[in-house]
Amino acid sequence: MEAALTPALAEQTGMDADKIAGYLSSMNDEDLTEFFSQGLAEQYKARYVEQVKQQMNSMSTDQLAAAMDKELAQYTDEECAKFYDEVLEFSSSSYEENLKKLGCVDLDNPSTINLYASSFANKDVIEEVIAEYNEGVDDLKEIKYTDYIGLMMSSITTIINAITYVLIAFVAVSLIVSSIMIGVITLISVQERTKEIGILRAIGASKRNVSSMFNAETVIIGFTSGLLGVLITYLLCIPINLILHNLTGLENLSAILPVKAAIILIAISMLLTLIAGVIPSRSAAKKDPVVALRTE
Repeated sequence: MEAALTPALAEQTGMDADKIAGYLSSMNDEDLTEFFSQGLAEQYKARYVEQVKQQMNSMSTDQLAAAMDKELAQYTDEECAKFYDEVLEFSSSSYEENLKKLGCVDLDNPSTINLYASSFANKDVIEEVIAEYNEGVDDLKEIKYTDYIGLMMSSITTIINAITYVLIAFVAVSLIVSSIMIGVITLISVQERTKEIGILRAIGASKRNVSSMFNAETVIIGFTSGLLGVLITYLLCIPINLILHNLTGLENLSAILPVKAAIILIAISMLLTLIAGVIPSRSAAKKDPVVALRTE
């Protein structure tokens, strides 16, 4: 049995004959006998099927029909039913599926419904109505829907937020650098105006007055720079909007800077410059007036 199975399995599986012989030799007698019997049965069936096919191919349609009529008399109802269910092969398509492919639609039993809202407000109303309906029914009767506009807007919002975060990071770096530069400029101003500080202290100015003077200067610098930045932004919005309208054709798409945001930006600029000038102003207030007056 091993000698008969080895070449046959090697031809079917493409494995090495020595490996197959090793596998077969490790099997016990009962398993080997059962495996050999199954192989013989499958081989006999395959040969029988091939002979029947050759015989039926040589017969005409009338001869096949006459042979079928002759054999039907020997079959029971159970055998005919088994022959119909297991042997005969029919198309997997059905009458309903063919109607769907041809475009026939049953309005009483739709598979999907497409709703097109005229505005975003109406789209939100539709979502609210569906949500209210789903709350009062079980899971099997809930309406499943896909908001394509919502998905697109969510993707666009995500991209815009990512770009916004990157721009915020750049702006934060520029604000830190500008605050440091303002502090350095204020400190240099303190060093150059040492004699002036001594005169102010000599005529009765307190440390708080000297510190407040430099703080006021830094706040004025922050207000001026913030106001200048806002004005430049408003001026740049004009050509940017013209370019956007010409490229996209959307008149509603415009770059704007709200007034509240402009005021907040100016306030942030003043606050940052005030923070940057705290150390230099305190340094100026701590100077000895006698030493300051001797400075040339």
